[in-house]
Amino acid sequence: MRIATIGMFLALPASAALAQLGNPAGMAPGTADAPARAGEIANTTDQLFVRLAGAGGSAEVDLAMLASQHATDDGVKTFARAMSDDHSKANLQLSVAAKRADLEVPKEPDAEHKAIRTRLEKLPDHRFDLDYIDGQVQDHLKTVQLLEWEINSGQDADIQHFASETLPIVLGHLKMAQELQVQLHSMARR
Repeated sequence: MRIATIGMFLALPASAALAQLGNPAGMAPGTADAPARAGEIANTTDQLFVRLAGAGGSAEVDLAMLASQHATDDGVKTFARAMSDDHSKANLQLSVAAKRADLEVPKEPDAEHKAIRTRLEKLPDHRFDLDYIDGQVQDHLKTVQLLEWEINSGQDADIQHFASETLPIVLGHLKMAQELQVQLHSMARR
């Protein structure tokens, strides 16, 4: 009897830990589905989403401005204008949603995107278009995953709404970038 009781007590912490596996934000049991309310601290998912989406959105605008200066292909220039316009608007919308959750949005690109910019700045113009668009395809694939993650795992209703509204736009950007990528790679083979 005593061994069974000890075994039961040892199993309790393990079962509590296993219950938390589906809750990466570490929320208390029973609160996983409750959206954050004004004045409450946003959960880890929302915090990470705002940080990554803010830095990524800032990078999109920054790289689009660089592309407007260095791109030689008209399609790439048009794409860059759309990136600058759409991501500037999205950055403002994210800032509004984040402010309601008492979160701060990064105002500049992260270190990874700064390194990408530095590398792109050094390329000859004929290489710039292809490398810029290749990077845009990769970034937009990551952004789609990030938005879907927030939609499915976030807690803050305003931030989730932002992600839901932004996802179709990013999917459109991804499609444009993929089409440009095919065109540019075809032209490079000639």
